[in-house]
Amino acid sequence: METAPTRKWPFQYKWLIAFTGMLALFTALGLGRFALGMLLPSMGATLDLSYAQMGFIGTVNFVGYFVAVFLTRYAVAHFGSRPVICMALLVLGASMILVGRAGGFTEVMLLYTVTGAASGFANVPMVSLVTHWFPPEQRGKAAGIMSVGSGLGIMFSAVVIPLVNERLGPEGWRTSWLIFGVIGLALAAACLVLLREHSQTYGKTPAPKKADAAAAAAAAAPALPAKAGRWLVPHLGSAYFMFGFTYSIYVTFIVTTLVQERGYTEAVASDFWFWVGFLSMFSGPVFGTVSDRLGRKAGLCLVFALQGLAYVLVAGAFPSYALYLSIGFFGVCAWSIPSIMAATVGDYVGPQQAVKVFGSVTLIFSLGQIMGPALAGVLAERSGGFASSYWLAAVMAGTAVLISLSLRKPRVHWE
Repeated sequence: METAPTRKWPFQYKWLIAFTGMLALFTALGLGRFALGMLLPSMGATLDLSYAQMGFIGTVNFVGYFVAVFLTRYAVAHFGSRPVICMALLVLGASMILVGRAGGFTEVMLLYTVTGAASGFANVPMVSLVTHWFPPEQRGKAAGIMSVGSGLGIMFSAVVIPLVNERLGPEGWRTSWLIFGVIGLALAAACLVLLREHSQTYGKTPAPKKADAAAAAAAAAPALPAKAGRWLVPHLGSAYFMFGFTYSIYVTFIVTTLVQERGYTEAVASDFWFWVGFLSMFSGPVFGTVSDRLGRKAGLCLVFALQGLAYVLVAGAFPSYALYLSIGFFGVCAWSIPSIMAATVGDYVGPQQAVKVFGSVTLIFSLGQIMGPALAGVLAERSGGFASSYWLAAVMAGTAVLISLSLRKPRVHWE
C-alpha cells in the first residue's frame, strides 16, 4: 500500500492530493457531466432531439454513475483508489471522444452511459480518499478544494463551446467532445503520477481527542450505537437524494431553458453558465469551512435553502433580473453538498469506514440524479416548458432543509 512520499516537500503533501483531486473532478464532473448542459441545444438541433430525449441522455449518464457507485467499494478494496481513479479517467476521456462521433440518440445514450460510469469510478474514490489525508477539522475544506474542479470545468466549457460552435457551426459540439476527451486522457496520466493512497498520519486508526480512559473507550467503540447506526445511511441518503434530484435538473436544462424558452442567444447563455462555474469554485471551500465551524447541520440547511430559492426564481414569471439572482444563488453553493456530506460521513464513522458508508449514501444520491432529468424532460415535453420541473425542485429542496434539521451529532470524535 502506497504512502506519502518520504522526500521533503515545501508544503504538506496532503494539499497536493487535494489539488490532484481537483484535476480529477475537473474532468469527471466539470467536463464529463456538466458540459452536457451547454452542448444539449446544439446536439438537440443536429440530432433532432425532443425535450424527453434530452432528459434521458442526462439520465443515462447518472445511471452509469449509479452502477459505478455500487461497484466502487469492491474495486477500491481489490485494486486501491489510485489505479481505479486513473483507469476511470482514461475510460472517461475515450468515451467523450466517441460521444462526439455518435450519429443518433441511441449511440449517444450508450456512450454517455459509459461516461457516467467512468465519472463515478473517478469521483467517489477521490472524494473518499481525502479522509485518509486530513484530520476532521480540515476535511470539509479539503473536499471543498477538490470541488473547485467542477467549477473550472464549467467555466472551460462555457468559453470553449461557443467559440467552437462559432467556427464550425451546428456540428461544433462534436469537436468540443473531442477536446474534452483528449484533456481527460492527459489528466489521467497526471493523476497516475501525483496520487498516493494513504498518509502516514491519518487513515489508520481513530483516536480520541482526550487521553483519559473514558474518551479512549468511546474512541474504541463504534461511531454510533447500533440503533442510531441504522438511521445514518437512510437519513443522510434522503437529504443527498434531494440534492441529486434537484441539481441535476438545473444543470441539465438551465442553458436549454435560457436559449429555447427565454430567447437568449447561445453566447449570452454561455455567459450565465460561466458565472455558475466561477461562483461554484468557491462553493465547496466556503461552505465546507462553514460546516467545519458551525456544524454540518447548519451547513446543509443553509445550502439547501439557497438552492431552493434559486429554483423558485427560475420557475416563476419574474423579471429578468431574477435569472441573475437564480444563477448567483445556485452557483455560490452549487457543489458544497457533496463536500459537506463527505465530511459528515467521516465525522460519524471515521476514515476506515468512510469509503463504504459514503458509497452507500451516494447510491441513494445517484437515484435522485437518475430520476431528475428524465422526469423533468417528460414534464417539459407535456407542459411545453420547464417551469413545473423547477417548482418541483424547489419543493424538494425545502424538504431537504427539514431533513437536515433533524440531523444528530456524532458520538465519537475521529482523528
